Amino acid sequence: MAEVLVFHHGHGLTVGIRSFAEQLRRAGHTVHAPDLYEGQVFDSLEEGAAYAESVGFDTLIARGAAATEGLPAELIYVGFSLGVLPAQKLAQTRPGAKGATLLEGCVPVSEFGATWPRDVPVHIHGMDADPFFAGEGDADAALALVETVADAELFFYPGDRHLFTDSSLPSYDEQAATQVNHRVLDFLDRIG
Repeated sequence: MAEVLVFHHGHGLTVGIRSFAEQLRRAGHTVHAPDLYEGQVFDSLEEGAAYAESVGFDTLIARGAAATEGLPAELIYVGFSLGVLPAQKLAQTRPGAKGATLLEGCVPVSEFGATWPRDVPVHIHGMDADPFFAGEGDADAALALVETVADAELFFYPGDRHLFTDSSLPSYDEQAATQVNHRVLDFLDRIG
């Protein structure tokens, strides 16, 4: 079984993210879901993004890195949208990373280093018409990543929703999220 560190999206540590983490636990994995927003949860993504900008993305990434204190090096990092920032940075830079799942976000590998670590598998999931994922360069970064990493897969789902994997948000897409959850569990079972 895997040990997993899950980073939430711009709304904060929502009920949906907690539910996702619990689903992984029920499958036998050890899961940590730190709160990068220090207890704040926002009703709208705009409010959450404004908070993230006011705190600073570097601070949020640092909070993500601090969440690894006391945890083993052999973690699988999972990030949802904004949470991709600490997940991707740790997968690329923290020795011992076992893998990464990037949900609805991806940044260019060059953001955190010269290359993606050769022995760190990665899965990336997003909707093909999501204005954030497909429209702001994340899908392009994901495509570039899978072209250069042997054990990398990109999964596109039909639709234009952002945060479609969070069951507590109006953007939730049950069919697509169920498919994502099965793929994430398969990925964890394979590399865990």
